[in-house]
Amino acid sequence: MVRWSPNPTGRAAITDVLAPRAPGIVEPGVDERAARRSLLGQIAKLESELANLFCNAYPRTGFDWKVASRGGPRILSLGELERVRDELAERLEVNRRELSDRALVEEQNRRLIEEMLLEPEKHRWVRVGNCDIGEPGCHHWHVRPRFGLLGMLMGWWRVRISSGCPLAMGRGLRLRPRHSSAT
Repeated sequence: MVRWSPNPTGRAAITDVLAPRAPGIVEPGVDERAARRSLLGQIAKLESELANLFCNAYPRTGFDWKVASRGGPRILSLGELERVRDELAERLEVNRRELSDRALVEEQNRRLIEEMLLEPEKHRWVRVGNCDIGEPGCHHWHVRPRFGLLGMLMGWWRVRISSGCPLAMGRGLRLRPRHSSAT
């Protein structure tokens, strides 16, 4: 039978015995704190820029703002942090490009509205809505002949500007509660 006897201090022998048996303890060869801090700073900056872009594009729809989940709360490895950073950078770039393209089209549609108002006879039957200029609602500008067929034959064109969305309940009569006079 082998007996274990501690050395005079008692500490070195216990750590020597327990250290190889402790599961899950990994001592990195390099200090990852600086790299982790840098990646987390980059991710925070990208998230801030993505939130700012979301606010700038607010009434518009069709953008993909989601960031993939990493499987619940846990500490991400450096590789996973790099993937999160790269996905955020890619999402930000795609959304910036999409917003830039839409802004260009919306500006062209605003110019078209100005041209329609100045010379409606050159823009017969053209219709531009609020969704075409990046604004909410259902307001639209439509070039039509004044006085129907006669106006079309005479070349009398005008821009009709809609009043927007109809009321949700309509403009019909409202039902009033009946009061009984039997007392």
